[in-house]
Amino acid sequence: MTRIKTILAAGATALALAVSAPATSAFADGHSKNIVEVAAGNDTFSTLVAAVKAGDLAKTLSGDGPFTVFAPTNDAFAALPEGTVETLLKPENKDQLVKILTSHVVAGKVDAATLTGLIKKGHGYVNVTMVSGDTVTARATPSGKVYMFDESQNVINVVSTDVAASNGVIHVIDKVLLPK
Repeated sequence: MTRIKTILAAGATALALAVSAPATSAFADGHSKNIVEVAAGNDTFSTLVAAVKAGDLAKTLSGDGPFTVFAPTNDAFAALPEGTVETLLKPENKDQLVKILTSHVVAGKVDAATLTGLIKKGHGYVNVTMVSGDTVTARATPSGKVYMFDESQNVINVVSTDVAASNGVIHVIDKVLLPK
């Protein structure tokens, strides 16, 4: 897979270092499971895992990476309009599904400390270009809680951070990021 560069409005230098870092080994951070295996091992992400498999992205997201995945929970998928998930999982809608899924992935490992540091450098926000080419804006409250705006202007809360995998990191979010 050709590496897709991640562009940030603020703090581009810090993220460029993360993106250009050498690929992690299977046991880089003491974790032997890759992003797909970690997600598959948690029932909270069963809809996401099914979507990743339907979009033929499991092999890519199991690769060397590193990747940062903003992972919506099953409840996040369930909050979409009725029938949306079922429709997206149909083979004829694979391109749309892949577009949505890749709008949750950053090429490179961006842990919570890096993300909040970039938000501070950006005076309260940072724009992140996802693998899909979509831009997500991350902001932080004065207490440090991180939330995001997708291109459809939905507000997404980051509910858990830094779920480690051998090829990157997962941050748990409460809504599905939707491209325009």
